[in-house]
Amino acid sequence: MENPLLLSPQLNISAPKDKGYYKKAVMKEEPQKAGKAGTKQKRNRLSLLLQKPEFHEEDHLGKPGNLPKAASVSPEEAVKWGESFDKLLSEKAGLDAFTKFLKTEFSEENIEFWIACEDYKKSKSAHELLPKAKTIFETFIQKDAPKEVNLDFHTKEVTSQSMGQPGRSTFEAAQSTVYRLMEQDSYPRFLRSAPYLGMLQGRAPARAPLRRRSRSFTVSDFKGARPNPALW
Repeated sequence: MENPLLLSPQLNISAPKDKGYYKKAVMKEEPQKAGKAGTKQKRNRLSLLLQKPEFHEEDHLGKPGNLPKAASVSPEEAVKWGESFDKLLSEKAGLDAFTKFLKTEFSEENIEFWIACEDYKKSKSAHELLPKAKTIFETFIQKDAPKEVNLDFHTKEVTSQSMGQPGRSTFEAAQSTVYRLMEQDSYPRFLRSAPYLGMLQGRAPARAPLRRRSRSFTVSDFKGARPNPALW
């Protein structure tokens, strides 16, 4: 008796795939590829943007250090500023130049206090003195004031006591103290500063160089680079 042949179904590799399943798998894969491509494209655009110098340049216009241009201050006028501190402050261009110089040293509160005191003494009535005196005291003199000036204990105490009935001489002692401080300390440095020496020679003050941040590295920056065992 012959044994019947058992025929097993063979897998036809070349048979067409299930269209429904294949289509679903492709549709699922395509958004992932698109998402990766979009992310990579965004990173490339960001890297190129960070490499542009203008993206990192800081705007220095109107910031401390921009002294008056040589065209607005003649060498003869600048020479007069070196004759005395009082001569410097008596001229608007000199006062502006010195104020901007103090800003580069982060001590502009001294000249601002002096200017406020000059304006205070020009008050025409006692009615104007009280609000101005309160503002000056709270801004420059009281403890932890936002622009507190450096005063000795005695001067600060005398000024505080006179705030009960402020008069035109209320800040006289404090203003004289700050004036001497600027005259003996800041004024000599101003006369030695590059912007002032440039004005004496009729040159425009050199603008402070623009600071640039280092650009971000990308993968392409490291292509072809070989590790240096000496640095390990």
